[in-house]
Amino acid sequence: MSGKEVSGAGDSLFRNKFFQTILLSNVLLQIGIWVRNFAILMYVTDKTNEDPFAISLMGFVEFLPIFVFSFIGGTFADRWKPRLTMIWCDFLSALSVFIVLITLLYGSWHMVYFATFVSAILSQFSQPSAMKLFKQHVPAEQLQSAMAMFQSLMAIFMVLGPSLGVMSYQKFGIEISIGVMGVAFLLSAVVLFRIPRDREVDKTEVASKRQFWQELKAGFDYVWRSPVLKALGGTFALAGTAVGIAQTLGLFIVLERLGQPKEFLQYMLMVNGIAMLVGGGAVMVVAKKIAPQKLLALGLVISSLCMIGTGLSTSVPITLVLQFISGLGFPMIQIGISTMILQWSEESYTGRVNGVLTPMFMGMMVIMTLAAGQLKLVFPLVGIYVVAGSIMFLGMLLLIPLFKHKPLVAQSTN
Repeated sequence: MSGKEVSGAGDSLFRNKFFQTILLSNVLLQIGIWVRNFAILMYVTDKTNEDPFAISLMGFVEFLPIFVFSFIGGTFADRWKPRLTMIWCDFLSALSVFIVLITLLYGSWHMVYFATFVSAILSQFSQPSAMKLFKQHVPAEQLQSAMAMFQSLMAIFMVLGPSLGVMSYQKFGIEISIGVMGVAFLLSAVVLFRIPRDREVDKTEVASKRQFWQELKAGFDYVWRSPVLKALGGTFALAGTAVGIAQTLGLFIVLERLGQPKEFLQYMLMVNGIAMLVGGGAVMVVAKKIAPQKLLALGLVISSLCMIGTGLSTSVPITLVLQFISGLGFPMIQIGISTMILQWSEESYTGRVNGVLTPMFMGMMVIMTLAAGQLKLVFPLVGIYVVAGSIMFLGMLLLIPLFKHKPLVAQSTN
């Protein structure tokens, strides 16, 4: 489907059937994800008496599969029908959650790690497929606006999600919370049937398909030949290192630096989420005026400074202000990254580009997520956060040479 065909169906993104459907599906997924993230985090924290290793292991089982399977998932996303891939991934996620629920009822609490593990694997097949569908069904000139709207929805759940997960666990327990996860994933799979059917692949194209490993290698070569995508990979790796540290140790900022109970973490994230909503709306307004690489660089600067400030602060009001400012910058990072991947990759390579670049971020995030708990035992929390913020700033510096580059669409029209 070309951009002209899409725009002919209606100028507004909200009249686009694909965009309507993907937003509704994401609402359901966000409910499941946030209940999972916080209900299981609270559950593991209670079960292990706030053990740093057990808490960091939650992040590890979530992000390790993302690193390992992203290459494979991205390549298969370019081979399989993206709509059916997303439907099956959500359905299998729901099935795995219900299996975990049955096991949990019989007394094996460690299986909560399994629910996160399987869901993370399947997301690596679903996410690049969604990116391909965006490329097919959203006009190029509306991509950054679409990403901004998508990010705004995520920001709403940054506000509501933590409380939703904590309340679900505190009022209903871990079993009901896991049941909610499964139902949310299942409903998302049903909603995705509204997406227009996948295009049939031409028989001659099927006959000429290369072997899987050849296609995987072609994806790496494609990224390596592009100065923009190659630099973006370096930025991903540095940002992943910083985020892996800060995200894992956020609970200890609450407990040690602020002297608050663990439940206070939800309020920090709510403030962050409100700012994300504001920031996402602001990006929507100026989406066509700012190049995505500059948008990403600005977001990284804001994030790095706020990360350092969060580590230094012992004041609840100052920390909340920093969380708000950081939240304003986060949509710039997410929207900038997504738009750059879509604008600097051809449709036939979109899945593989996503599959190659994501591990650059997730690989370092996995390593630092697992290492963060051990670093906490050796180094002061303040020093760890200062180093993490400095690493994030280095990632921004890699983007400066890209400011003058134009996306593939713009190049082809010149």
